[in-house]
Amino acid sequence: MTRLPVGSGFSRSHDSAAAGAEAARAALAGLDGAEPGLVIVCAAIRYDHAALLAAVREITGDTPLIGASTSGQLVDGDYLPPGESVSVLVLGAGVYTFGAAVTTGIGADVVAAGRDLARRALEAAGDGRTPHSALLVLADGMAGDMQAMLGGMYRVTGARVPVVGGAAADDRSFAGTSVFFGDRVLSDAAVAVWIGSDHPLHVVSGHGWRPLTLPMLVTRVNGLVVEEIDGRPAAEVFTEIVRKDSTARAEYHEGAWEGWHTGHSFGLIEPDGTQLIRGGFIDEAGALRTFLPLPEYCAVQVVSADQDDLLNASEGVVDDALEGLAAPAVMLTFSCVARSDLLSTRAPEEAARLHGAAAGRVSLFGFYTYGEFARSVGVAGYHNATIAALAL
Repeated sequence: MTRLPVGSGFSRSHDSAAAGAEAARAALAGLDGAEPGLVIVCAAIRYDHAALLAAVREITGDTPLIGASTSGQLVDGDYLPPGESVSVLVLGAGVYTFGAAVTTGIGADVVAAGRDLARRALEAAGDGRTPHSALLVLADGMAGDMQAMLGGMYRVTGARVPVVGGAAADDRSFAGTSVFFGDRVLSDAAVAVWIGSDHPLHVVSGHGWRPLTLPMLVTRVNGLVVEEIDGRPAAEVFTEIVRKDSTARAEYHEGAWEGWHTGHSFGLIEPDGTQLIRGGFIDEAGALRTFLPLPEYCAVQVVSADQDDLLNASEGVVDDALEGLAAPAVMLTFSCVARSDLLSTRAPEEAARLHGAAAGRVSLFGFYTYGEFARSVGVAGYHNATIAALAL
């Protein structure tokens, strides 16, 4: 198997055009003269994104480009904190086929948007005429229910094509996120790349969260508010469990909006026994909220994690992503801003441990998101506080 040419670079320059050019130049140099096939740009919101993209494309030309605003980035062993930098990845042409696509106005109908995006990406890849495929997705996660958008994609991909990616972020300001397509900076939009391959592509995820409870039934939901669990007021159930947890800190259950940084969340139990992590918090009115609606009558567990739990997931993600691949070159990595918040001053350790596990085998490139796509079986696959990855 031919190894994919890969190059990456980043810049902390305060000038948008200079930062884009510096990062793109370093990334393109890593190809050692190979033809570029795809460009991925990740950028802090402090930049003028239009000027930044124009500078990148001065270096990379008309090579298909996608990207997103972020809340920090990972480039090999470097943790680039929120608000600081732009990073660029260039993948060489020829080993995989890349079909890039965009859809806008996703908030009006996220299911239709997901279906449209996947179909356009498939068409751009030449109708996916390779034995194996995966779909890379970056989306404005503040524009709607990303799990519902995954459901729309599933109508095109089916079960055989895994989906990986992340929701764009905005350095924790929660004012609005952007995705990039060519020279366009878009909100209320999503971009995707259909990746065609001669060998199977594996999307993996890991989180380190551990259950505190037996499975419980969500018995009443009103949008993002969980009203009842096991027939009892949900906020009472959640608070009782958190307060009994011997590792809990006081700020985990103060009830402020900042509670979304909590060390306690929900594990939505999948049919195969795995868990999708769903962030939960008590709002200022005392209601239990989640960032995506929990399905009524779903089975959940309250889960908890400390810093070591989160960090210990790193090596497993790398090993799973690289398993069975003959000559991987890069691991596309999407971690959650909630993880970096919980890790606090230890946040750089996550990038270091991922890189350490991957060192000598693959490069590492990705960003900190407002939610992660990792769908490998079934329809579900939108996560919180999780690491998602795909090795190429």
